[in-house]
Amino acid sequence: MSKDAGGDTIVSRRQFIAASGAVGAAGLAGCSGGSGTDTEAGNEGGSDDTDSGSSGDDGGDSSPTMLTAEGSSTVYPIANTGASYWASNAPPSDGEYWGSNDENTVPGWDEIDTDMRLADYFASRYGFEPTEKQANPPFAASIGLSHSGTGCESVRDGLVDIGNSSGPITAELGISESEAKEQFVDHVVGRDGQPVVVSSDIYDAGVEQLTGEEVRGIYQGDITNWSEVGGPDQEIYAIGRAEGSGTDTAFRLNMLGSADASMDGVDTRFGQNQQVAQAVQQNEGAIAYMALAFTGNGVLPIGINFEGTLYEPDRDAENTIFDSAYPLNRDLHQYTLITDDEPNGTDMREAAFINMFLTTFGQTVFVESNNYIPLPTKDIENEKSKLPDQA
Repeated sequence: MSKDAGGDTIVSRRQFIAASGAVGAAGLAGCSGGSGTDTEAGNEGGSDDTDSGSSGDDGGDSSPTMLTAEGSSTVYPIANTGASYWASNAPPSDGEYWGSNDENTVPGWDEIDTDMRLADYFASRYGFEPTEKQANPPFAASIGLSHSGTGCESVRDGLVDIGNSSGPITAELGISESEAKEQFVDHVVGRDGQPVVVSSDIYDAGVEQLTGEEVRGIYQGDITNWSEVGGPDQEIYAIGRAEGSGTDTAFRLNMLGSADASMDGVDTRFGQNQQVAQAVQQNEGAIAYMALAFTGNGVLPIGINFEGTLYEPDRDAENTIFDSAYPLNRDLHQYTLITDDEPNGTDMREAAFINMFLTTFGQTVFVESNNYIPLPTKDIENEKSKLPDQA
């Protein structure tokens, strides 16, 4: 098979939303606070406004500075949907996006039960004054799209407040566990049952499951034809994510045993999950690994048999890729930086925003609705304990 280093193409947020279908129309609103353009270097336009404190001098006023985040395209649907809801600052009467009304009740609203607008409520938990205005949150939040490695580097270098990553920062930056704990706070906001997907022609030909050994053989170049795994006599087109993406790092760690494991079977690589999905849709004989939020529409997850246990792409199955026992399951991270000015590693803006995801409301609307796996209650409480005390 011919090998191609792959195009690490970057697309606009608007193209991303349209292509993924996972975020929905509300997702675009989360971009409105940013002044930068999505590039591999991140949301450069927002970096100059980043401040480690909960308020700052922005053009002469005393408004809190914009919260900036960037990184993983896997975490992006969660973070950007959250930012869009934050930007809207919906009233409690809006039962579609926040609160409850006679027609609808947002999941988790009964645990919150407030008469405040959405961003006003979460920001006030950390000392910010409510604005009481539509589309005018106490501070703006901008979410950039790049890669996990770029997000981790950007938060390390102080370019953004939050680095989104679908791989552990130890692997993304090549640092030890002790170094990571000394430098960063790891906020887990959800989980992804990272699926292996195939093109519809291969699925229709009967390849609805593979063993872990077969997947490893394909990506290490030992298996090159679908007939070797019970499929048609057709060359395998193996798609990978760009090196440095959290999806690639997590796949190597969980499937191949090492973050730097060889993957000689990859034919091409793409920088974003939606690009992988498009490639699977447009090419016959394709196989790929990606995030759950981008499956569907001809991108079909298959079951994986690990040592006699079949994990199926069905939430109701006895063993499912939506369960934490699935070997390719991975945490979705938002990293913040520990500094001399912020020795706890999380300022009040960061805490207010991250806390929104650590509620029943946030897990349902931002995590589960994007086809990811909500955290169990005990894990939510553990993540909350990493945040500063609420006001």
